[in-house]
Amino acid sequence: MTTLESVTRAERVAGFVSELTGFKAQFDLFRFMKRLTESYGARAFMVMNMPGATSLDLANSSIITNWPAELISEYDQVPLLVNSPIVRRLRNSATPFSFDIDGVVHERDPRTTMAAKELFERFRMTRGAYFPVHDAQGARGAISFSGDRAPFSFLEMMELTYLSVHVFNRLAEIRDLDNRATGALTDREIDCLNWTAAGKTSVEIAEILSLSEHTINHYLNRAAKKLDTVNRTQAVAKALRLGLIK
Repeated sequence: MTTLESVTRAERVAGFVSELTGFKAQFDLFRFMKRLTESYGARAFMVMNMPGATSLDLANSSIITNWPAELISEYDQVPLLVNSPIVRRLRNSATPFSFDIDGVVHERDPRTTMAAKELFERFRMTRGAYFPVHDAQGARGAISFSGDRAPFSFLEMMELTYLSVHVFNRLAEIRDLDNRATGALTDREIDCLNWTAAGKTSVEIAEILSLSEHTINHYLNRAAKKLDTVNRTQAVAKALRLGLIK
C-alpha cells in the first residue's frame, strides 16, 4: 500500500469518527452503521450487549442491528445462543476475531450444527468478524459485521476495531442522555406531548387541561429543550421512541 493510500484510509476513518460525535439519536447510529457496513463490503451488522450466562435469546441482547428479523427469530427458536462458540469466545476474550461458519459450526453441539449452518448460509452471512467493546462504566458488548465477502484484511480489522470502540461509546452516551431526559420531564410536560401526538393544537390542549395557551407552549418548549430537539414535532417523535408517550 502506498503512503497516499494509507493517508486516504486514515482520513476516511477519521471522517467516520468525526461524524459519530454529532449523533444524538440511536436512529442516527443505525443509519451510520448500515453505511459503514456497506463501505466494508459486508451485508449486516449488530451492536449488542454481552449476553448473560443464562441468556437464551439473541433478540434481548441486540441493541441495533439490520439482521433480518426472520434470521433472529429462527436463531432464537432453535435456540442457537445457548453454547454459541462465538458468544463463548466473546465472554472469555477482549480480542477481535474473524469467523467462518464452517469453522464455527464444528464447535457447536452436534444437534444444532446443521441448523446453524443452513440458517446463515440462507441469509448469506457466512463470514465476518466480531469486535468486543465496553463503555465508560465497564458494560461489555460486541459489534459484528457479517456477509459473504472475503475475510477482512489485517488493516480492515484494525480500522473496524477502532471504529467499533467509538460507536459503542457514542451509543452509551446517547442512551445516557435519553435516560436523563426521561427522568427530567414533568408529568405536565408529558401530558402536553401526549395531546400534541394526538393531533391537538396548543389552544385545544389548553382547553383540555384548563390552562392558558401560553402555559401549554411553555411546557412544550421546555420539553423540546430537555429532549434536545428543535421543535415540538421532533420532541413528540423522540418521546414516542423513548416510550415516554404512546
